Amino acid sequence: MDLTKKKVFLTGADGFIGSHLTEALVKTARAVTAFLHYNSHGYRGMLEHVPEEVMQNVNIVWGDLKDGDSVRRAMKSHDAVFHLGAIVSIPYSYVNPLDVIQTNVLGTSHILEASRELGIEKIIHTSTSETYGTARVTPISEEHPLQGQSPYSASKIGADKIAESYFATYNLPVAILRPFNTYGSRQSARAVIPTIVTQALTKDSIRLGSLDPTRDLTFVADTVRGFLACAESDATIGQTINVGTGKETSIGDLVKLILSLLAMEKPIVADPNRLRPKKSEVMRLICDPTKAKDLMQWEPHVSLVDGLAETIPWIREHLAQYRPETYAI
Repeated sequence: MDLTKKKVFLTGADGFIGSHLTEALVKTARAVTAFLHYNSHGYRGMLEHVPEEVMQNVNIVWGDLKDGDSVRRAMKSHDAVFHLGAIVSIPYSYVNPLDVIQTNVLGTSHILEASRELGIEKIIHTSTSETYGTARVTPISEEHPLQGQSPYSASKIGADKIAESYFATYNLPVAILRPFNTYGSRQSARAVIPTIVTQALTKDSIRLGSLDPTRDLTFVADTVRGFLACAESDATIGQTINVGTGKETSIGDLVKLILSLLAMEKPIVADPNRLRPKKSEVMRLICDPTKAKDLMQWEPHVSLVDGLAETIPWIREHLAQYRPETYAI
């Protein structure tokens, strides 16, 4: 698919990854529509940090993924869909699992059904490495078993499987992109890197949950390139594709790296309130990105050190929007 000739529809544009993808699509696609969850303040989420000259080229439509009619109306006259919209917080899914399930599963069903009815040419559905659960074998390929170790991961597994079924049943041109842990500017405090950085800048100690889990940390610019490559490659239709670096870093080592980049030394405190339930904690995630390279010629470009060197100054500059004293779920 040549995006330069296409009108694209994007859910979750107001999120961390979505705002960066919106910027990239404005430069790439013929036209961009961003579907945002309605709020009475007109707050555009992380799109507030996108330059206004870019936002002038984005058509914003307010609605709710759980409302199939609003989704269908908004999607009319578009060629491609990037579906990133979801509730992504694992701790929140412990508290309100039904909200997460309804948004992530039912919302995805509405996107797929509208795509089928409207004849959308390509749908990129966003998955997550959390669907794999704790790695049974490493690195994790797309053939790894899926494990619902939290209501969030279970909801994403459900959404992924519905997307698979629409390809198998209706030959819907959908591809499933499965990013590993993305980080970068505009990420909220519910993620580990902003949590570490904001505490390092404002507190006497770093309070976290378990330091033992490992994650495959991918810079947001690389993840965005993955979305674009997935859309542009016809070989991705009907496929699930991992996007990650193939390198793992423990949370403990990540703290040490960030403190070293900040030229700081601070104690690390295990906070029991931040621990996941034992059987729910995903202990190890490391991506096998072979399929991404084979199907869409994608490889990561940005190292963890270089990515953090771009991320930390942004968090410092926008420190007022964070609440380091609060455990954000």
